Amino acid sequence: MKPMILDVDTGIDDMMAIAYATHSPEVKLIGVTTLFGNVTVEEATRNSLYVLELLGCEDVPVYAGADKPLSRNKDAYAKHVHGDDGLGGALLDALPKGQAESLTAPQFMVEQARRMPGQLSIVSVGPMTNLAEAIRLDPEFVRLVGQVVIMGGAVTVSGNVTPHAEANIHSDPEAAEFVFGSGLPIKLVGLDVTMKTLLPRTRLREWRDKGTKMSRFLADATDFYIDAYERFSPGIGGCALHDPLAVGMVIDPTFCRTESMPVKVDTEGEHTAGQTYADRNVVPDGRPSIDVCLEVDADRFLAHFMSRVV
Repeated sequence: MKPMILDVDTGIDDMMAIAYATHSPEVKLIGVTTLFGNVTVEEATRNSLYVLELLGCEDVPVYAGADKPLSRNKDAYAKHVHGDDGLGGALLDALPKGQAESLTAPQFMVEQARRMPGQLSIVSVGPMTNLAEAIRLDPEFVRLVGQVVIMGGAVTVSGNVTPHAEANIHSDPEAAEFVFGSGLPIKLVGLDVTMKTLLPRTRLREWRDKGTKMSRFLADATDFYIDAYERFSPGIGGCALHDPLAVGMVIDPTFCRTESMPVKVDTEGEHTAGQTYADRNVVPDGRPSIDVCLEVDADRFLAHFMSRVV
């Protein structure tokens, strides 16, 4: 059983990732860390606590982290995609009973990496600000973590918030550039593969038929999410399982084929800030390589995800 921290900006696919992790015996979710992104850090913390309570996992602690990027203002959230509450309106003003722990998210990451050197998996499915702050807090963090799986970027395909940039990287390009160059053992799960993992709307009936409060909640939120996809991509008929695939790569790394390469982030371009790029043909310049997911066994992953999530 692999110890895992899930670093989230809890919107709808983050909720799916939390449920997938808690229902997978291959991993032990030892904590959820939160930050701004799809929603504010306060909303991400509230949503994470509420989802864990719905799952009967109140014992999983939640740690709040960054409320803004490292060096720029956060100018927009993704409420047009995830709803005003971040969960497609399914929250209906419900509040969790629990609250966040006193340690910050970066402090918890560093503490756990020190406690179990080489064993800890961190799955980052929001901006990379908490990861960057953890490295700043303790540079030894880089060699203590077992692996970091990051949902972010678009190395060989177009972006989803601009023609060039994926949302998580675009939210804090400086943090992403710092983390990619840090030497952390990274697997990058980007739009290159996540956009091939579509959950069809027709599959939501399986969750509703399950009849639990969590399964109905998940179905209602995902209906909203698919509606958002339809606005941007008419006829798509489903939603991408971005964040769950990152969790899946800890559970079963054979879901994706990876290739090792150095990845950089544009932090300065007026129209290209947040773009991830790699040139596999250049002479290495000493920048650490990361494992980039380029192909996915989408059918096998979707079947596995659906067998676990509720």
